[in-house]
Amino acid sequence: MVLNPYLNFNGKAEEAFRFYQTVFGGELFIQKMSEAPGTENLPEKEKNLAMHVALPIGNGQFLMASDCLESQGHVLNQGNNNYISLSPDSREEARRIFDALSAGGIIEMPLDDMFWGDYFGSFKDKYGICWMINYSNK
Repeated sequence: MVLNPYLNFNGKAEEAFRFYQTVFGGELFIQKMSEAPGTENLPEKEKNLAMHVALPIGNGQFLMASDCLESQGHVLNQGNNNYISLSPDSREEARRIFDALSAGGIIEMPLDDMFWGDYFGSFKDKYGICWMINYSNK
């Protein structure tokens, strides 16, 4: 089984994923709303929004997203009920990812050695997405 986190944005999916691509690398797949059948009646401001975005993040897993369509009754409610938890292969990679993704965001727990033995930190990025970075020292 593969777990692929799927995020929703309010018009910022492509921008956020171009930023995430600078951190993770990989080839970015973007499909616009205007490319889907039956979308000719969408408001002009929604036609260029992301219907589906995917970015490989390793081991056959993808980070995916789309933009919400107000005209279709989609409402984005951002909150702290979901985190993307990454477990890098080294302390150095944990630090690199933490520093890159948290830039411009809000750090909740600075990346540091924790009482349970792991190197851990959490933050909300500049797009409102919550992340946890956890390197197991074991």
